Amino acid sequence: MKITTLLASAAVALGLATSAFADGHEKTKVGFVYVGPVGDGGWTYEHNKGRLAVEEAFGDAVETVFVENVAEGPDSERVMTQMALDGADLIFTTSFGYMDPTINIAKKFPKVKFEHATGYKRAENVSTYSARFYEGRAIQGHIAGSMTKSNIIGYIGSFPIPEVIRGINSAYIHAKKVNPDVQFKIVWAYTWFDPAKEADAAKVLIEQGADVVLQHTDSTAPQAAAQEAGNVITFGQASDMGQYAPLPRVSSIIDDWAPYYIARTKAVMDGTWESVDTWDGIGAGMVGIGEISDAVPADVKAEALAMKDAIASGEYHPFTGPLKKQDGSDWLADGEVADDGTLAGMSFYVEGIEGDIPN
Repeated sequence: MKITTLLASAAVALGLATSAFADGHEKTKVGFVYVGPVGDGGWTYEHNKGRLAVEEAFGDAVETVFVENVAEGPDSERVMTQMALDGADLIFTTSFGYMDPTINIAKKFPKVKFEHATGYKRAENVSTYSARFYEGRAIQGHIAGSMTKSNIIGYIGSFPIPEVIRGINSAYIHAKKVNPDVQFKIVWAYTWFDPAKEADAAKVLIEQGADVVLQHTDSTAPQAAAQEAGNVITFGQASDMGQYAPLPRVSSIIDDWAPYYIARTKAVMDGTWESVDTWDGIGAGMVGIGEISDAVPADVKAEALAMKDAIASGEYHPFTGPLKKQDGSDWLADGEVADDGTLAGMSFYVEGIEGDIPN
């Protein structure tokens, strides 16, 4: 997989927009397709913050539109088609399940630029982009393994795709490093956003003894379930979810899409847009770590922040050997780092995680 690191700042883009589009050029229309509601407090909320950042950066030079709660599948093709027919120059499709629909509609509208989040299929007018969420999961795993008293950590998975499996593995590896007795229990919700299902999943994990719950789903429902249960800690997913701090939420992974959205919109405006694959993490600022609350012991917090800095600088990679696969076979030798191709297609658990990955 070709990885292109794209660093951009809103300030730079704003200055460029002011100079390049002050002469009354026709507005650039940018569309966003969302799998959840903009008020989900997580994934879609952060993508919509990126959309608003585009408006702030370019002012009257752009027009943005969005459709929320778009199901993955045929309905998303209808939404993308309508956006293209309505004159969108650039369309961001912000969920994994939009991958094939994006490719299909891009063929029908070759002059429209498409950007698909978290997928791997590209075309001449389709770029892909994602964040290295697994870097944040390593930090969460370290905190979780250090703080659990029951030695049972629960994990709410959305769908068994590489992105989610990477996160589970990364969190487990780093929890296990600080607590050899830790166990992971995984519940698959088979949804990105469904507060009722997410709350039920959290309750099941808590009933099974988990006193730490991690999630790869989009709502704040697991936070509320943990708060109600008491003596359970959680981590914000995609957004800070700081309303639940200092407990149960002790930190978070924050997705910052704004610099990418601004840079890609600018590329369409000035005619430099090309199909690329972007996969950035903590170092580039696409993955942020929310404030670690005072509920976390000071030494654990210091260790977590040191890990964050080491990942950001490239000094440390969360998937560094020695590591074995779940079946006991060797994967990474001592000091060996996983390659991006393997990570991008990850379809296995690491040694120590119990249970099978669903088909």
